[in-house]
Amino acid sequence: MFKKIIVAVAIILFVFPTVYAKERQGEITFEINIEAPENSTDVKLWLPYPASDKEQTIEDVKIDGNFSNKGVYSQKEEKDLALYAEWTKPSKERTLKITFKAKAIERSKNNFPQKESDIPAEIKEYVKGSQFIPTDGKIKEIASGITKGNKGVRKKAEAVYDWVIENTFRDPDIKGCGTGDVERIIAEKSGKCADISGVYVALARAAGVPAREVWGLRLGKKPEEDITGGHHCWAEFYMPGYGWIPVDPADVRKAMLTEKLELDDPKTKEYRNYYFGAVDAYRIILTRGAKGYNLIPAQKDGIIPYGFMYPYAEIDGKAVEWLAGQKELKYKITFKELN
Repeated sequence: MFKKIIVAVAIILFVFPTVYAKERQGEITFEINIEAPENSTDVKLWLPYPASDKEQTIEDVKIDGNFSNKGVYSQKEEKDLALYAEWTKPSKERTLKITFKAKAIERSKNNFPQKESDIPAEIKEYVKGSQFIPTDGKIKEIASGITKGNKGVRKKAEAVYDWVIENTFRDPDIKGCGTGDVERIIAEKSGKCADISGVYVALARAAGVPAREVWGLRLGKKPEEDITGGHHCWAEFYMPGYGWIPVDPADVRKAMLTEKLELDDPKTKEYRNYYFGAVDAYRIILTRGAKGYNLIPAQKDGIIPYGFMYPYAEIDGKAVEWLAGQKELKYKITFKELN
């Protein structure tokens, strides 16, 4: 009897080798310190402020620090929110701490309808190109080749997803999540999550598939964990009559790198199948959509050529580096599991 149980378990593990958590919850703490000149009276900070939706619950938000003023502002992009704080008096240090409880469930939307309707008018903007999401020239040429013979949004979205996985790879030496420079990544074939997701969105749009990037934060898998390096970007495409569908080709490439998998490995196929239409519960969404971000209240040092995912700060009207090493802007993010 015991041997039969072992065999049954082995069969289950072979057929379903990866089990994804359906729910994750914990307390997240951002601790931020801006090292500005002591006599500066113009120090500002914007921080993505996550909101609850059908798959994540954000509650018990606590904000502390020695700021002069603060507020939560609605942004023009995707109904995003930003916590804004400013320091208008000389100070030896400028600190802000925000703590909140987050509960996330697996985002799964793969029960695709058989028929597709027309793309709604309000969604057509997600097919357009922009300064940061090119859809013409070489991008258009590649997209047309990828989706040739495919009809309908779903088939085109899947064809682009397959191409991105098969024609890019993860470069662990790139800082942060990458820059999302689509044309560079198309040429070099390498990048991190913002790069690979950016390629997906640009190619999808060029093929007539509404798509956007999602900027988020991975939750810890340990009872307590430093998740400062846990920012992550994935993508969504819109299927008429069904809604926004998550896709994460970057996490497929990450799994392949981490587990030393080839494209024809059965485990790779499992990851590919899963991340087309689902993402795991170990993440929350911070913001959606935009590259080339104009904040509210407005920043002074020009448009953010990136998604609004990291804390962004300005000292005397000049942006400080938030991606390359936390020089003037220093922050730590921690996760503590809640039962």
